[in-house]
Amino acid sequence: MPHSEPIWTPHATVAALIERDGKFLMVREHTRHGIRLNQPAGHWEADETLLDAVRREVLEESGYEFTPTALLGIYVSDKDDKSVTYLRLTFIGTVGAAAIHDELDDGIIEAVWLTPQEIMDERAIHRNPIVAQCLTDFINGQRLDLALVKDLRIL
Repeated sequence: MPHSEPIWTPHATVAALIERDGKFLMVREHTRHGIRLNQPAGHWEADETLLDAVRREVLEESGYEFTPTALLGIYVSDKDDKSVTYLRLTFIGTVGAAAIHDELDDGIIEAVWLTPQEIMDERAIHRNPIVAQCLTDFINGQRLDLALVKDLRIL
């Protein structure tokens, strides 16, 4: 029986949770709702692996080279108006001692290192409730082996 309606497809995104010396790398960005706080994140693009996507997004939004070490989790959320569902894969990893460039993606105001308390104090401007959930999951020790992420395509 053929489908008469379009197939629902969530928007796949990647994000990075990066901790160093008790602080987390975050970005302040312009959105249609004003300035928001987020982990470095963005859309997974065609012809790249998930790990390549998260490396690219961290570099574009923060200037840091990112090395994924674990998968934190898979998160599903809706846009405020319910018009889009996001499927977000959040990775844990490390970055170099300093940013390798200071030209950040359009809309990104700055990359900042914040303590968990500073992040939670700014909950009113989180880009999405996933921001706090990812931080909580990380603090609670949630980690998944990167071997769970398998790309069977030939790119």
